[in-house]
Amino acid sequence: MSTHYDQDTYAWALEQATLLRSGKLDQLDVEHLAEEIESMGKSERRALISQLARLLMHLLKWEYQPERRSRSWRLTIQDAQVKASRLLADNPSLKATLPELMASAYDDARRAAAIETDMEPDAFPDTCLYSFDEAMAFKPDTH
Repeated sequence: MSTHYDQDTYAWALEQATLLRSGKLDQLDVEHLAEEIESMGKSERRALISQLARLLMHLLKWEYQPERRSRSWRLTIQDAQVKASRLLADNPSLKATLPELMASAYDDARRAAAIETDMEPDAFPDTCLYSFDEAMAFKPDTH
């Protein structure tokens, strides 16, 4: 192996892809390759949690500060719904973990909503007000 993982990850990744495509499996950096593949999966999971947290934070703000509702909040809710849907479409195995992901996202959303609304975190429920399906179906124009 001519490129070292710790020195240039991008060049290393290209080299590993070339080795895979050419069938030179005995030359692969198997340990680092396995770590990178696992990391990719974790990255997709984190991206979904991030979008769900963004969605839930704005739903909390929508619910608890109706006087401050804005077009911007509406667009953020819709954008987070679209991005979460795309992430699930690209990673359907994450659907099995949605309750866990929603709980994790809600913890983040609750903290962020408290900061953004200047309210105490305990002003918001300990558990999420919305199921995944309810959050994804929420239409801010009708509330």
